[in-house]
Amino acid sequence: MAFPRPALAANDALMSVVSAIVEEEGVGLVVVGRPVALSGKETSSTEVADRLFAALRDALSPVVVVQYDERLSTFQAQRSLSEAGIRARDQRSRIDSAAAVVILQNYLDGLHAD
Repeated sequence: MAFPRPALAANDALMSVVSAIVEEEGVGLVVVGRPVALSGKETSSTEVADRLFAALRDALSPVVVVQYDERLSTFQAQRSLSEAGIRARDQRSRIDSAAAVVILQNYLDGLHAD
């Protein structure tokens, strides 16, 4: 089961922080969200995510790094937080972590869909 972690800042230390987490927790697989428009078309955010994916793949080798379609993950996260009784105003600080949980859980569920 996926669980939330605090969101990481996208800054110069990101690769070091992720590498440390991967090493400390013995992570064997990293899932990176890939934002695309609902139509499936790539956007400027897709390009940023693709560059992050490539950088993580290089920095974390031999750990497997995969991309996963993140369409509707924020919507699902907002709905889950609302159902948990968290007001919209209080969701702002949690939404990225909650969306990451949705992405990871969807990826894991997809592994067992056969």
